Amino acid sequence: MSLIPSEASQIEVTGATVDFFKLEEDGQSTYYFDTSKCGPPEPMVNAMCGLKLIKGTDSKLVMINHKAPGGLFAKLGDDISHEVEEEGGLVKIIFSSNNSSTANTDFDQNTCH
Repeated sequence: MSLIPSEASQIEVTGATVDFFKLEEDGQSTYYFDTSKCGPPEPMVNAMCGLKLIKGTDSKLVMINHKAPGGLFAKLGDDISHEVEEEGGLVKIIFSSNNSSTANTDFDQNTCH
């Protein structure tokens, strides 16, 4: 069972090691990727690649993973907000850019330490 909508189109994302998808609905872009079968550092690497797509926009990024990425959350500061949902034994994290933030997260820093 995929948590990525079937109508989403595959896109190329620089630096990503998994497939990314984009869905346009009502003028809103949502990007998706699935790292549920990946081990470290791939979830962090791909999340940081995806977060570059939404920083400063109204777009959303949806990460499908086997667990909540606590190390990633600690890196985001005020720049990015997130919601965590459990679905079908997996975790779905929905990221949104906080356009009023004055933080400046370095999305090229993609390690957990």
